Amino acid sequence: MAKEILYSDFVNIYEALSKTSKRLEKEKILAVFLKELAKNGKSEWIYLLRGRIVPDYDSREFGISNQLTIKAIAKSLGVKTEKVIERFRKIGDLGEIAEEFVSKKGQGTLFSKRLSVEKVFSNLKKLMEVEGKGAVDSKMSLISELLGQADGKEAKYIIRNLLSDLRIGVADGVLKDAIAEAFFPEDKKEMSEKIEEAFDMANDFALVFDAAVKGKDFLGKIGIVPGRPMNVMLPVKVTDISEAFRIVGKPAAIEHKYDGFRMIISKDEEGNIKLFTRKLENVTNQFPDVVSNVKENVNAKSFIIDSEVVGFDFKTRKYMPFEAISQRIKRKYDIEKLIKKLPVEVNVFDIVYYNGNGILLEPFEKRRKIIEKIVKVKDKRIRIAEQIITDSEKEAGKFYKNALKIGEEGVMFKKIDAPYRQGRRVGFIVKMKPEARDFDLVIVGAEYGSGKRGGLLTSYIVAVRSNYDENGKEKFLEIGKVSSGLKELDNEEGATTYKEMDSLLRPLIIEEKGRIVKVRPKIVVSVIYQNIQKSPSYDSGYAMRFPRIIHYRPDRSIKDIASLKDIEMESRKERKYSERHK
Repeated sequence: MAKEILYSDFVNIYEALSKTSKRLEKEKILAVFLKELAKNGKSEWIYLLRGRIVPDYDSREFGISNQLTIKAIAKSLGVKTEKVIERFRKIGDLGEIAEEFVSKKGQGTLFSKRLSVEKVFSNLKKLMEVEGKGAVDSKMSLISELLGQADGKEAKYIIRNLLSDLRIGVADGVLKDAIAEAFFPEDKKEMSEKIEEAFDMANDFALVFDAAVKGKDFLGKIGIVPGRPMNVMLPVKVTDISEAFRIVGKPAAIEHKYDGFRMIISKDEEGNIKLFTRKLENVTNQFPDVVSNVKENVNAKSFIIDSEVVGFDFKTRKYMPFEAISQRIKRKYDIEKLIKKLPVEVNVFDIVYYNGNGILLEPFEKRRKIIEKIVKVKDKRIRIAEQIITDSEKEAGKFYKNALKIGEEGVMFKKIDAPYRQGRRVGFIVKMKPEARDFDLVIVGAEYGSGKRGGLLTSYIVAVRSNYDENGKEKFLEIGKVSSGLKELDNEEGATTYKEMDSLLRPLIIEEKGRIVKVRPKIVVSVIYQNIQKSPSYDSGYAMRFPRIIHYRPDRSIKDIASLKDIEMESRKERKYSERHK
């Protein structure tokens, strides 16, 4: 008879992982457990090792704030809410607080062995599905049911799971390498790459785990399919034409770069069309106009196309910057009004799946010809990216200047014989636009404002990704505080307001100290600045002078933000420039 995996088995793994910062040790701990999970568990339980219960492409969340968690702990464990709040202000970790109160209550001996993974997984999944009237009470009941059966350690990780903050240092790369270590120890390096490729196709650890258990051949069978989001190929940044040609080679395809947001559009054999952002979020319901445009003007049985969606003014018909249409990504109501007020055009520039076959490995030149064959251009509805193929720097320069003249953001250089490589900056595409000092950063903290912004979180601490190190933990290093760039009024068309940003950040608060709060890193913003200077004030070692938010980027994730390496490179570049112009 197979050994039942209990939630306490997961908790033991969490504890072991939290006690080491060494990546290889984490991989070995996970590898042993993954073998056990393969024998006696379910593939989908692997999500729990990353504080999730759904694949990466599923954007649903538990919808549990710190405030609701505090109430659930108080209700479940028979303590006063004020007492939980008091401990939270001192400790700052609701998981540890739950463990503390459970231990004081003395429960656990009777129930710890009864709390199955199935029960935890099921209740957590139901939390995502609860909506409408009475949702808060239903969520409280689901949490209370788990806490009422948990021992101290189990309670700690149930709460941390709810808040998506396991604190065990298992990044994507660690789990991928652990799968390779568990099932392909003799070919770990090679198979880690295969697992990486499979994950880029599926964005689903359960699917990859299940294939790895079955063997190498099954990993190779994982491919992109219409209806499931995929990681996109990313460009390298350059500032001059000769560098662009050096990277992609001559001749190169050069295309206009549009100031919109990336959208992956797919159609399956049954004719269902789905739209996804580069963040893997399903935005089909927000863009019925795009669905109808694609249905009418892309002639193929099935496909996955890569595109940039750009907004335009419904009166003047002039193209508008990204910020103007960003609210369409977030809005889930009044869609018809927004379609009229903020219409969009689809700019198709690549295709990776066509009539039942993945064509990622086909050269770009061939993929472009398929686009030209199946896309029917319709003004202000859908078009193919403007393109030239040349080996002339003079011709490339002229094309670039013309793109800027008509209001485009810049150009993209593309290697004409390159495959489509997901999720990587491998030099197959390069973007070039006028040099601007800006970075995509994540908000990790905020401060309550005063005066007309009183009561709102209006000053934001922003951070970069740390360079990856052997501990495998995703870290964010602060690089400055920014409090300008957003709009004051709700009625400023196409603008993100301080009030809206406040509503986005409040559910993410994980710690409060006076006027300062720490928030879960999720909200990405584009920040422009004068220059970067070394500074002991922030743990990145750098600070931005005169930073200002220019965009809220709901279409981008924390994987897309600048790294410490990017900041270091920019700082060196600024110093060299300064020395040359003394």
